Amino acid sequence: MSDEHTQTTPAWIENTALSAPALLGAAAGLLLGDLMHRGARRGVGIGLGVAGVAMVLPFVFGGVQGLVTGPRSKVGVRRKIQRIRDAGIGAPAYDSVDEELREQGLI
Repeated sequence: MSDEHTQTTPAWIENTALSAPALLGAAAGLLLGDLMHRGARRGVGIGLGVAGVAMVLPFVFGGVQGLVTGPRSKVGVRRKIQRIRDAGIGAPAYDSVDEELREQGLI
């Protein structure tokens, strides 16, 4: 199948899907904020803030890991060179004649 006929999701749809939960949460906060007691609002706000930070941490760690071990970093370049070297070694070819001669003690 040709690549030109495959459907891709436009960037604006992905951005909208990612921002929708934040907008719904903000709307719920505005609507329910006055109904809650001040101490309850503070506790819920701190709890939701901590949960938001906890949800963002995997993306932060992934970005830092990409910078440290990515293909353009020292570690990434070393890893790529090592893979190239290891690919050249390869597995030794099995030769049944050599095996038979070794069993007979001739080699």
